[in-house]
Amino acid sequence: MEAKKNPQTEIGRNSSIYFAIGLNIMLFLSWQALEYRTYEESDVEIDILNVEAEEEEEEIPILNINMPPPPPPPPAVIQQNIQIVEDVVDIEETVIESTETNQDDAIEERVVSVSDVYVEDYEEDVEVAFAVIESVPVFPGCEGKSRAETKECFQNKIQKHVMDNFEYPKTALEMGIQGRVSVVFVIDTKGHTINVRSRGPDRLLEEEAERIINLLPQMKPGMQRGRPVKVSYAVPIYFKFRPS
Repeated sequence: MEAKKNPQTEIGRNSSIYFAIGLNIMLFLSWQALEYRTYEESDVEIDILNVEAEEEEEEIPILNINMPPPPPPPPAVIQQNIQIVEDVVDIEETVIESTETNQDDAIEERVVSVSDVYVEDYEEDVEVAFAVIESVPVFPGCEGKSRAETKECFQNKIQKHVMDNFEYPKTALEMGIQGRVSVVFVIDTKGHTINVRSRGPDRLLEEEAERIINLLPQMKPGMQRGRPVKVSYAVPIYFKFRPS
């Protein structure tokens, strides 16, 4: 059976190609429409102002100052001391000998005898405790007793001295301050009381305890190995009152 139409003249033969071309054209136009940008006109006019800087050269006046010339340097004074030496005079030359020794020099041997040595007596400042001293200090009124009796007499005299000179500080009494004050002092090689130190509950009580000890009379110093030495002694003083 033969075809009635010519296939070359058929209209729908290339319709798919035309559709594809048209679709691409429409997509391109749509993309261009989306990318198109518009700007609002501004009411402000921006101009460029060219300013040319004018360079002005400042003229500095030249001042001519008449300065006096510097004074001339003082003339150099040359003193020449000319000493005329006669040819007949002999000039002695000073010979400086070396003080270094070598192996050829002999060393002088010197023997020192015992009589040439001088030993200076040195008095050692020793402080011995009252409990271990050989001969305790002698309180006035304790002379002529044995070592044990002198020691006991010394302690009794110290206690009696504290009781006879004791005065309760008025300020401490009003404030109700009381307690024990430990006093440490030293009897030197002359029998005087020195280096009085105390420790107690309040400074008022400490000052009163130190005052009492400073009133001790001069004693006969303690002896250690037949020589007078410093002797340290400690005594407690109790400050106590009865409330009314």
